Order: sequence, then structure tokens, then C-alpha cells
Amino acid sequence: MKKIVLTGACGNLGNALRDPLSKMADELLSTDIAEAPATLLPNETFQRADLAEMDQVAPLLEGAEMVVHFGAYVDEGPFEKLLGPNYIGAYNIWEAAHRHGVRRVVYASSIHAVGLEATNAGIDTDTPHRPDTFYGLAKCFAEDLGRMYWEKRGLEAVCLRILSCTPEPQNVRALGTWLSYGDMVRLVQRAVDSPTVGFTVAYGVSANTRAPVSNHKVGFLGYQPQDNAEDWAEALFAKAGSADPQDLAQTRLGGPFASVPLGESGIAGIQKMSEGKS
Repeated sequence: MKKIVLTGACGNLGNALRDPLSKMADELLSTDIAEAPATLLPNETFQRADLAEMDQVAPLLEGAEMVVHFGAYVDEGPFEKLLGPNYIGAYNIWEAAHRHGVRRVVYASSIHAVGLEATNAGIDTDTPHRPDTFYGLAKCFAEDLGRMYWEKRGLEAVCLRILSCTPEPQNVRALGTWLSYGDMVRLVQRAVDSPTVGFTVAYGVSANTRAPVSNHKVGFLGYQPQDNAEDWAEALFAKAGSADPQDLAQTRLGGPFASVPLGESGIAGIQKMSEGKS
């Protein structure tokens, strides 16, 4: 294709996507609110932009066929902190995509859109929204926005509910929720190159033996995860604290995001879990 736009290009996941996406288009336009990367790929350009400002977002999408939207504030926080980048930013991306005739938005949604579902519920991609935080609520908003723009305006969307994307699984919870960087890239590639998708939700999870969610209804994407967190099971159990069946951080899909008060950091709770602390 001629042009792909990548938002959040300076984040950990966005940066990992730059090279593979550059191979899928004549031009990759990367954007972030942060400064440009130190080096750019041969067919990559970079434009600094604030997702909350339509006059900065809209020009980026001119001539684009796909938008891979990974830009966001990536933790729980006060609603007012998330309003610009996560809520208004999502609207700006979809509306600008519509104005410029973009074919598809590939969106970094999150497990936190259904984070208060029980880990052992065995949910699939048809499970209704059950957000655990203002952060998760923003993902629900963007997914519903994507469905509405497909049904009302014909703009395709693939919303990827990413679970725990890290280089290696960090804690016992991640034995089910881990998404390797390699599988993350494979998932985004399939979301981009699938011929037709309409509106689709898929879980961003590797081929984990203990995966708590199922993508069996979206096999048409062709996503074939290759990594399994079970390879780290022995080491992770050795450093884990005692299991507590009353702790929402251990029994709900959102992990610590399910147990923190609204507006307080969920990432801080994940870090404690990874250190074997309660």
C-alpha cells in the first residue's frame, strides 16, 4: 500500500512496529507527542503531534490507507488526564480517517476494556464491555467509536485487546496474559493485510497454555501466535507470593487495574506483582 500512519511511534510497542510496518507500505508516517527517534527508516517520515488537537492530527492522515493507532496515555489516572490523549485523541483519529478516506484503523485496545471479567470465565471476543478503570473505559469508548464508524460510515477497524506485552513474562498472571513482541508484530501485520475485516475485536495474547481468552471467532485474521509464557512458569512460580482468591488483582482479567481505586496507577500494582509483593 502507499501510506501507513503509526501513532505512538516512540512508545515501546510503537517503536517495535516501525520497521515491520515500513516494509508493508511505500511510506510510513510515524507520529508521537514525544521528540522524533534518533534515526528514521529509509521510507519513514516523522511528525510530532498532539492527538488531542484535530488540526495537528488531520493533516497526517491525508493519502493514508491505514492508521495503526497506538498513541495513548498508557496507565490509569484521573479522568481529566486521559480525556485528551485517550478519548478525544481516538475521536480525532477516526474522524480524520473518515475525512481523508482511510480504509482501516488498527487500534491498540486493551484487556482493560473487559478487565473486571473473572480470569476463569473463558471469555471470547463477543464478551460485552466491563472496564476496570478510566483507562479501560477509554478503550470501550474507542471500540464503540470504531464499530459506529464502520456501521455508519464504512470505515473498517480492528481493535486489538492487548493483554501483557513485554519482552518476557513478568509474573504469574502473565503466564496467561503475555503477548511477546514477536506475536504483537504478527498480530498487527495480520490486522493490516487481511483483505476485509469490517469491525473486528481480537485479543493480543501469545499461544500461552494458560491463556484466559479466546480468539476462535476471529480466525479469519490469520493470526498465528508462536510464543508461550509456559517456558517461564517454573521461575515465575518460584518468586510469586501466596495466591489470594479474594484479591481482584489475582482473579480478574485486568490484574492490578481491577483492584486499584479509580484514578490511581495500575502499572504500579503490576510492578509490585512482578516483584512478588502483594
